[in-house]
Amino acid sequence: MLVLVVVMIVALWKIFIKANQPGWAAIVPIYNVVIMLRIVQKPTWWVILTFIPFVNIIIGFIITYELAKIFGKRIGFTIGLILLPIIFIPILGFGKATYMSPADNLSNL
Repeated sequence: MLVLVVVMIVALWKIFIKANQPGWAAIVPIYNVVIMLRIVQKPTWWVILTFIPFVNIIIGFIITYELAKIFGKRIGFTIGLILLPIIFIPILGFGKATYMSPADNLSNL
């Protein structure tokens, strides 16, 4: 179990680094949500919404979808991130997916 936790932390750390954010933020509670919101270009005040029951589930889906999208992945990958994060977060962190700036992301629409 400890190995799995370490792999997930390192994968999230690498995702943060790919998005030009501090990797160490992956291990700081609440601050890692703030950084994730920054990565997916959502308002920082959304962190408050993560404390509201049921709303936090919807916000989690939105953040996950936007995270997949900002790394050039499609809806299938988003579903994978939601249902099998143990597999798909390391794929995103250790794989060849690259962070796309907002301007790059608009050109893919």
